[in-house]
Amino acid sequence: MLKMLSRFILVAIFLLGIGLNGVAKASSNDSNDTGYDEKYGSPIVVYGETLTPAQKDEMRKVFNVTDSSQVKEITVTDSDLVKYINGDPNSNLYSSAKITRKDKGNGIVVNIVTPDNITRVTSDMYSNALLTAGVEDATVDVASPIKVTGESALVGIYKAYDKSGTTLNKDRMEVANQELNLATDLSQKNGLDQDKVTQLLTEIKQEIANQHPATKEDIEKIVDDKLKTLKIELSPEDRQLLIKLFDKMRSLNINFDNVKSQLGSITSDIKKKLQEAAGDKGFWQSVANFFKSLFQAIGNFFSGLFG
Repeated sequence: MLKMLSRFILVAIFLLGIGLNGVAKASSNDSNDTGYDEKYGSPIVVYGETLTPAQKDEMRKVFNVTDSSQVKEITVTDSDLVKYINGDPNSNLYSSAKITRKDKGNGIVVNIVTPDNITRVTSDMYSNALLTAGVEDATVDVASPIKVTGESALVGIYKAYDKSGTTLNKDRMEVANQELNLATDLSQKNGLDQDKVTQLLTEIKQEIANQHPATKEDIEKIVDDKLKTLKIELSPEDRQLLIKLFDKMRSLNINFDNVKSQLGSITSDIKKKLQEAAGDKGFWQSVANFFKSLFQAIGNFFSGLFG
């Protein structure tokens, strides 16, 4: 009897190991070398001003920069914070980025290559904000050598575009930064999942593209409808911040029609992540239930053996 019980436990542990292996996920940064891009020029690598020389070298490795002559390297400073987003000139800047321009239709692809060190901003949050700022068709890698929230990476990306000869609208850059700040605040203050916040912002933009709201009241209705549909409850203050943000986008005449497909891709990606998260929760609940039943069976066995 004890031998049978031992075999049963071993089989249970083996099956659990298979399940855990299936849940494990790995990510990698695609760094295929296609040579020098004669159309868009070298990729631009932007380093935070606060980085030490050793940290800069670490970022070069992270961005797969083996030959500095093959990229354009620039530094983002505290004065850039003021110039591009009216930020605090006393901030420390660690977030760094590599920007590779792509042909029209490729959309925005953001890779966070040091995910443990970018603590608040997700790749989809970056993508959403960059679309608001007017950035299209690029692969953007974001990294930091230490743990940071990640918002300042936007400034480096804006500067990279400026240095490449593409002028972005300052008002749009500022509102994109406000969007990113609000997204991170909502996920912190209201206990909302980061992906749920991104889904909310993206779907509001999609409705703006579909409905072309003409007034603040139109924006208010779109926001309220999405909050209701997604079953998200915000404080009155945060609801007003959301309405104010999107009404400012409306006043700037940001045309989201041009990036409908990109917004759709972000929405699909977010829904997939939320479904996977729900699936993972279901898996772990089944594991918990399994072991509860297992230990109950063991307890019953020994009770019968010695009772």
